[in-house]
Amino acid sequence: MAARSCWYPQEETFPESVSTLLENTVFREPFRIEGRVLRTSFRSGIARAPVDGQDANTLAQSAEAALTRAKEAGEQYVHYRIEMHSEFAERLALEHRLRAALDERQFVLHYQPQVIIAKGQIDGAEALLRWQDPERGLVYPGQFMGVLESSGMIVAVGEWVLRQAAEDCLRWQRAGGGPLRVAVNVSAQQVRRRAFVEHVLAAAQPCSAQGSGIDLEITETGLLHDIEGASRKLRELRAAGLRVALDDFGTGYSSLGLLSKLPVDLVKIDRSFIAGLPEDRASVTLVSSVIGLASAFGLKVVAEGVETERQLGMLRELGCDQSQGYFHSRPVPLEQFETLLRNQSRTEVG
Repeated sequence: MAARSCWYPQEETFPESVSTLLENTVFREPFRIEGRVLRTSFRSGIARAPVDGQDANTLAQSAEAALTRAKEAGEQYVHYRIEMHSEFAERLALEHRLRAALDERQFVLHYQPQVIIAKGQIDGAEALLRWQDPERGLVYPGQFMGVLESSGMIVAVGEWVLRQAAEDCLRWQRAGGGPLRVAVNVSAQQVRRRAFVEHVLAAAQPCSAQGSGIDLEITETGLLHDIEGASRKLRELRAAGLRVALDDFGTGYSSLGLLSKLPVDLVKIDRSFIAGLPEDRASVTLVSSVIGLASAFGLKVVAEGVETERQLGMLRELGCDQSQGYFHSRPVPLEQFETLLRNQSRTEVG
């Protein structure tokens, strides 16, 4: 996406038709570069002198704040408003704090078990990012993930998550926890990087024993920009022993087409479909259809957001492979997850 922040003297009227012209002409057709098709869009943030700033630096900051709002709102252009300044300042301060959090190792992982429905046994876990903020305590990703993505920090944080999850997986193996899969969410920005495959393989190497390994969870919307390139990279990773899961399955418009194009091993049914089980017949039909479709492609199915025994019973009846949700456990810190594994081992031995 092309983005531009710009400022103009008050006496000049910014030709707003320029944004429309650029969007409908220069950026209307995809660019073809070295045999690849790249689709782009245009966004601009606008500030005027002197009402939005008396000097070039202030005007540039105002235009940048308007540009940020344009990106968030999906608008072609947005004019600066005074309330944006405080929002921009808060966002910038949060960005600085998140950079410090990465440097000072304030991020932590919590783990939510993934259970084989037929056996009632923990087969793996999803690694979920948390921020242990010295000022505010434990902060959930909904409060900072947007800044990580818009600032590009999601790449560095995502690589840390991969390394830490693999190290924790190795720790469980050495403690006698048995084979375990660890699911890690991967952003579209990470996948697009040229060295994505190399970085993932280097990070995941500790968790590569027989039966153990890393599952990469990727959302379908994050792959639409370059399906061919993403597929090639994912095939390389699968060949090295990693598995690929299509996250939030069914929430996008292209799920069926992606199943035939992407090299995936699992699909995760979005929690919004599970919530209606077993009373809502439409939810039952949807979940049953997804399970049948995935089975036809030879894929395993993980149901997210399982909160009741009745939901689990319906999933068992429909032939779902695994479940994940509060019914089994909330996401818990590393030590608590190890306790879950130890309790399971004692039960199996007994």
